[in-house]
Amino acid sequence: MKAWGAAAVERHEIEVFLALAEELHFRRTSERLGLAQGRVSQTIKKLERRIGVPLFERTSRRVALTPTGRQLREDLLPVHQQLLRAVDRAVAMGRGITGVLRVGYSSPMVAEVLLKAADVFRDRYPDCAVEVQEVQLSDPFGPLRGGRLDLQVTEHPVDEPDLTLGPVVLSEPRVLMVPAGHRFARRASVSLEDLAEATLIPVSGDVPQYWLDHHYPRRTPRGVPIAHGQAATYWTEIMNLVGLEGGVSPACKDAERYYARPDVAWVPFRDAPTVDYGFVWPTTTENARVRAFVDTVRALDGDGPGSGGARGWPSQTAGNWPV
Repeated sequence: MKAWGAAAVERHEIEVFLALAEELHFRRTSERLGLAQGRVSQTIKKLERRIGVPLFERTSRRVALTPTGRQLREDLLPVHQQLLRAVDRAVAMGRGITGVLRVGYSSPMVAEVLLKAADVFRDRYPDCAVEVQEVQLSDPFGPLRGGRLDLQVTEHPVDEPDLTLGPVVLSEPRVLMVPAGHRFARRASVSLEDLAEATLIPVSGDVPQYWLDHHYPRRTPRGVPIAHGQAATYWTEIMNLVGLEGGVSPACKDAERYYARPDVAWVPFRDAPTVDYGFVWPTTTENARVRAFVDTVRALDGDGPGSGGARGWPSQTAGNWPV
């Protein structure tokens, strides 16, 4: 279909031209567009015949835009981007990706990923606003069940019959927060068995028991009891109970970037499972907005902090820490 001005330029010719103008390499352009390299060359030659002047300078060693090619790229690029946005917007409206999407997180590492994804999502779906907000560990599923959030990323395990478990977003090594003067602070690493020699600071609130057993076990893998101290409602309380009161508490390695303080040391576990953060949303309210945002995060392909990236669709299990 002829769609581009007096020279009756085909739309696919414009797309090939803009891709080559960016890549300045025929092979990379062909791979990017999924076309044969000869097809790319033929399309550019046909476009140049339509316009009447060369758009690229070609040698055996390089490809470069001519002055006419540079001007054409500057003129066409915003028009082409506007066309793509218009198509995306129409598709989004057709799929119901409008309104407000409310996304929760339980850690600042996850917030980085979600805020980055929200920017991409807003560009692609301009009729859908994204609000990102923190969820307290003491009430991990209350905002979802209360309708205050549409989906969130939270620590595994999640085994709730009314909630759908989505892909893992981040997977972080587990560490143990200990007082700076504690004997564990002088070690290169600790083991799960070492927890029997300390007082563990757990989380309190409306938290499932299986989740507490996973993150704050009462016995080591060999069955030795682990003492539990005063429970905390907020993360700052945990830090105070560790740094000022002498307890210990597990955390993910990357949390130290945000919560480092002189009275707390962060010691790696050498045998503990990772801390996995994954999407979860109410099964009955899943919609196109939720699916589109999850897909947006997965498309980031691990560019955010942490070692996991967006990956897979994990099974809904209660974890593997001993009770």
